[in-house]
Amino acid sequence: METDKGIILFDGVCNLCNKSVNFIIKRDKRKYFYFASIQSEIGQTLMEKYSIGGDIDSMILIEDGRAYTHDQAVLKIVSNLPFRWRLFKVAYVLPRSLRKACYQLVARYRHRFFGKSDSCRLPSKEERAQFL
Repeated sequence: METDKGIILFDGVCNLCNKSVNFIIKRDKRKYFYFASIQSEIGQTLMEKYSIGGDIDSMILIEDGRAYTHDQAVLKIVSNLPFRWRLFKVAYVLPRSLRKACYQLVARYRHRFFGKSDSCRLPSKEERAQFL
């Protein structure tokens, strides 16, 4: 699927990931992002198309024909949110290895700290147009 918008792939059974999607939807006034769970058929198709391994423990952003993972995905996502959230881009001054390590630490323990659902998140009627 080619689009001039960003596509966010997320773990549909992860409570932290679902809260992050809710956070983004609430602040994405331009409706720049589309969403798909990694577990969905379109999610799997995009993972294969962009050669993203199934062992990736990350939210994934597909933008301008490129896939971003880990901290890079998060920083790219906040770049498209209102100004005050873009201030988090200051994290670019930290070494990439440190940013990625912090992200991976949270990702590794996200189910333990935030829980896991039995099924993927279903979009509300208002959100459906943003979900692939």
